[in-house]
Amino acid sequence: MTTAEIVEELRSLASDTIRKTLLRHRVAEPVLGVKVEHLKTIQKRVRKNYELSLELYDTGIYDAMYLAGLIADEQKMTKKDLEKWAKQATSQALCGSTVPWIAAESRFGWELATKWIDSKKESIASIGWATLSSLVAIKQDDDLDIESLTSLISRVEKEIHKAPNAVRYSMNGFLIAVGCYVTPLTKIAEDTGRRIGKLSIDVGDTDCKIASCPEYIDKVRKRGTLGKKRKTARC
Repeated sequence: MTTAEIVEELRSLASDTIRKTLLRHRVAEPVLGVKVEHLKTIQKRVRKNYELSLELYDTGIYDAMYLAGLIADEQKMTKKDLEKWAKQATSQALCGSTVPWIAAESRFGWELATKWIDSKKESIASIGWATLSSLVAIKQDDDLDIESLTSLISRVEKEIHKAPNAVRYSMNGFLIAVGCYVTPLTKIAEDTGRRIGKLSIDVGDTDCKIASCPEYIDKVRKRGTLGKKRKTARC
């Protein structure tokens, strides 16, 4: 399929109800309003396609950009590609999922994540922390730099209350991810979350709740899945 054919199909699948929901979640225009389940149906048909994913992302249409992440070939994505995707991300949905997922699955994940978290641009910094969250979810503990992760936890504690809104959200997600997926750091993450306390994060005109790090980790513990890694960052 060509990019034009896929975009035309996306337009035919668009729902005004979904579109309005996405807009409430601050997804930037242009947005069509295609259900994720429909995007995944196209993903199964197309499979991984490096060139097509780049073209879809370049359309600037949110739904096409999200689909681009689903079909991206992480082995072929270059550092330049990922940097471009990060700069072009138009909403928290892309900053918190699409770009971090592919960056984490690529061979540049750690390098880019630790660079991005130092960015003065809110969206880039939030992508960096979200990429770290995905990395700890898919990498075995032996392949992770536990000492560096410990330092990053300390950094979150020091900076989270003063960080920009989107960065604050991603930092909290990182703390939760480390606590849930990296068992040597579970207690440190929980204790840090307790000291941080309640977070003030603007989620716009939605009913979204901000997860409490200690409470979330405890739920995962009771479920018996602490430390259980994901096969892929994408979901």
